[in-house]
Amino acid sequence: MTNLDSVAAPLDAEPRYLRWTPVIAGALAATALSLILVTFAAAVGLGVSSAAPTWRDASVALWILSGIFLILQAVLSFGFGGYIAGRLRSAQSAAPTDEVETRDGLHGLAVWALAVVLGGMLAGLVGASAVNRSTPSSATTSAAEPLLSYELDRLYRAARRAPNADVRPDRAEAGRILLTASSHDGMNADDRTYLIQQVAASTGLAAPDAERRVDNVIANSKTAIARSRRSTIILAFSLATALLLGSVAAWAAACAGGRHRDGAPLPDWMVQSNKLERRRVVVQ
Repeated sequence: MTNLDSVAAPLDAEPRYLRWTPVIAGALAATALSLILVTFAAAVGLGVSSAAPTWRDASVALWILSGIFLILQAVLSFGFGGYIAGRLRSAQSAAPTDEVETRDGLHGLAVWALAVVLGGMLAGLVGASAVNRSTPSSATTSAAEPLLSYELDRLYRAARRAPNADVRPDRAEAGRILLTASSHDGMNADDRTYLIQQVAASTGLAAPDAERRVDNVIANSKTAIARSRRSTIILAFSLATALLLGSVAAWAAACAGGRHRDGAPLPDWMVQSNKLERRRVVVQ
């Protein structure tokens, strides 16, 4: 009886492999810090994509800087959350050092995964609210409106227009037609002719002037769509890199938090991050 008790006691006292309290705390901290950093970046004008017409004048350097900032904020945010999880996790005095470090790292990965899910849900809610605020009628809206709004303004610009004239259906139809300008075969000749007739009837321009305006808008639309595609590719690669490096940062920070929790020295590959503490000890 005594032997059974002595064997069962360590098993009962052994904490569960995954402790959700430090994981949730770390994930919330990582999401909060990421939200703060992303909001700051948006406020100062960093971004690789935007619906504003002025964004299309942005340089490649701004795209690269925005991508680098996205990666850095992910490393900082996930590292912060992983460190909190590793520091708050219950210590295991009887477990080997490698096992403790592995469990700390897995808690950091759990923080990373939960923070990614929370961030995705938050982004989905923001996107859903933006869609709900848009006009529900598909006859007066199109997917081209945010991207080609400036081109559509120029297309239907008129010196005189009746006060009760509603060009929203015409703009929506023209926007859907302009989206085909970036296809492999380009805009259909019939669509181009129809667009010229629409612009001439709506603005009162002569046929040659309407044709020149339509051709200029088609060229500008192709450029805007191409730049939008490039920015989307940059954003996708930056986001994927940020998430992958964020998982590494969460693992490493959780291991560092666990070592600080247990009072153990950092591993050799983390020694560089502890230079200030070493210098303080030397001075003393």
